Amino acid sequence: MSQREWIEKDFYKELGVSSDASADDIKKAYRKLARDLHPDANPGDTRTEERFKAVSEAYAVLSDPARRKEYDETRQLFASGGFGGGFRPGAGSGGFSGGTTTFDLGDLFGGGGGGAGDAGLGDLFGGLFNRAGGGGARTTSQPRRGSDVDAETTLDFRDAALGVTVPLRLTSPAPCTTCHGSGARPGTSPRVCPRCNGSGIVSRNQGAFGFSEPCDDCRGTGSIIDEPCTDCRGSGIQNRTRTITVRIPPGVRDGQRIRLAGQGEAGLRGAPPGDLFVTVHVRADRVFGRDGDDLTLVLPVSYGELVLGTTVSVPTLEGRVGLKIPAGTADGRVLRVRGRGVPKRGGGAGDLLVTVKVAVPQNLDDQAIDALRIYMHAEQASGFDPRAGWAGA
Repeated sequence: MSQREWIEKDFYKELGVSSDASADDIKKAYRKLARDLHPDANPGDTRTEERFKAVSEAYAVLSDPARRKEYDETRQLFASGGFGGGFRPGAGSGGFSGGTTTFDLGDLFGGGGGGAGDAGLGDLFGGLFNRAGGGGARTTSQPRRGSDVDAETTLDFRDAALGVTVPLRLTSPAPCTTCHGSGARPGTSPRVCPRCNGSGIVSRNQGAFGFSEPCDDCRGTGSIIDEPCTDCRGSGIQNRTRTITVRIPPGVRDGQRIRLAGQGEAGLRGAPPGDLFVTVHVRADRVFGRDGDDLTLVLPVSYGELVLGTTVSVPTLEGRVGLKIPAGTADGRVLRVRGRGVPKRGGGAGDLLVTVKVAVPQNLDDQAIDALRIYMHAEQASGFDPRAGWAGA
């Protein structure tokens, strides 16, 4: 990673610690964030995945004493505003000097000449200081990327657990079908702006400094359209209603966002489109609940089934399976059916957790009541006391 990127990123903020945090504090903060943000715990959540990468990057630097020291010194040097002292007029490459230290902006931003590949702060300083011999080639202005689009969809519980393909109807800017996004009338093409040579930026000198600003002729786009498309008026985009098919991965959770790259708004004059972010809402199920990757359900049983034991049929996401209830099972016990839960990212599935719950009959005929009284007498005669050991006895 270059020193320029170090200046643009606050690794302490990523981990939520202060700049004087100890190595143990940094490790504890990272472990907690990594556990919460790990992709396996957030399948399909691209924003959380990007956050996980940023946290891992920050820890990689701050956990290494040598790299942390270099990172701190680089940021302190930049924050001081003087790089060790004031401006030295004779520095041919825009260097600063003070005392015995000379710091070259080219060294700081990953390239001595501020060439066409530099970006961010490197471009800022390259345009601000009018370096000797600094009139090299300028990169062509890139068209503005399209905006991201947010959408929502609501799924049944089982579709969300197993995955499903759903159609989404969107009304948003899309490439013009007449000019195919170029903005120019069919049969013509945009031309390079002669004033800025396609860069979208023009420079002007004011004393010892050079300043850059968007080109007025092409409005910063780098190209000029002499004959605009009549349908989109030269923008290259139109509002269109379209239907796209979205694949919802198995195991998606309520409120989770799914990113579809390149399915957002069209970019201006053929620029790359933005992304589509779909927020998934999941309806509650009358049978199943969810605990992570495990499914849960409550199974009504009779008292006799718990005492004597039995095998019952229980539902799963894909058909029914037999569940053995051992003799003497207590009311409220949780029985596990392995591999019948929510599919996991990368293969496998969680478990089905079945809670047995006694269903008390409300209407018994005389024969059943008489049999129940006989049982109660036999139960008492055997010495069974349901409240033995109970704190309120």
